[in-house]
Amino acid sequence: MKDWFVRHRIVVGVAAMVVVIAVAVGYVVVTVKDQNEAASQPGAPVADGLLFVDNDGGQNLVSTLDSTGKRTPGSIKCLRVYKAAGTTVCLRMTLPNAYEAAVFDSSGAEVRTVPLPGTPSRARVSASGKVVSWTVFVTGDSYLSPGGFSTRTGVLDLRTGTLIESLENFTTTVDGVPDKRANENYWGVTVASDDNTFYATLGSGSKTWLVKGNLRARTMATVHESAECPSLSPDQTRIAYKKRGGRLGTWQLYVLDLASGKETELPGSDGVDDQAAWLNNAKLAYAKVQTGGAPTIYESAADGSGQPRELVAGASSPGPVS
Repeated sequence: MKDWFVRHRIVVGVAAMVVVIAVAVGYVVVTVKDQNEAASQPGAPVADGLLFVDNDGGQNLVSTLDSTGKRTPGSIKCLRVYKAAGTTVCLRMTLPNAYEAAVFDSSGAEVRTVPLPGTPSRARVSASGKVVSWTVFVTGDSYLSPGGFSTRTGVLDLRTGTLIESLENFTTTVDGVPDKRANENYWGVTVASDDNTFYATLGSGSKTWLVKGNLRARTMATVHESAECPSLSPDQTRIAYKKRGGRLGTWQLYVLDLASGKETELPGSDGVDDQAAWLNNAKLAYAKVQTGGAPTIYESAADGSGQPRELVAGASSPGPVS
């Protein structure tokens, strides 16, 4: 009788293990299937195309969306990506907790890599394709607590090979007064068509400013308060940025007319945490993280008309295909 009970317990135990393994395998198969199906889902048509990082399945493949809404994966993996005039910058992981900025030319050849001191956050290429910039988190992991994080912003001039490892060494004036702050951060560079003038965010304590800078002179000056992650329009007349303004104190996108100083709020952009990208002079693309942590890319009219249009789910780091 004792032997019968022992054999019975062994059979039951093995059967239970088989069930657990079967359920686990089934879960993995279904999860992979769901991820693959999500990755193959088409997006919305975009007239001039969209470049983005596909986050479905955790692959982080640089992909494109064409004028029919077809979603096509590429061959490189990036955490952040941006392309202009044939130059692509890819912020990517090289080893656990190690990152670099890789620059590719119009043929797809890798022409330069730069080790990064932290986690990738923002990436940009000037309209000419000659100036590349990026922002990383050195400590902390978000912009949610002003003063509670540290960023490092670098700029690379591909014409000369000059690398500016940090904007913190530039001479800065705040409201016309030389800046003496010991604790400040810079992030979100956008470079003008002259490949010298740029805009960025200065953050110190609980305040942020839009700063206008000169790369050759290595100077910056504040031009507007409460502005983060600026993006200069193709016609150089407006700057899109996020600032606190939502009903719950969330970030929203605004567009500043540089000549008049008029701000336009973009409705439906509550909760955005991105450096918006101009697809053309009329449209902006940006990513918002949905409930559950999945990012989705949206498009909004730069004049503040209408509600945002969803472009592609499970994706981030939007930019024009150029």
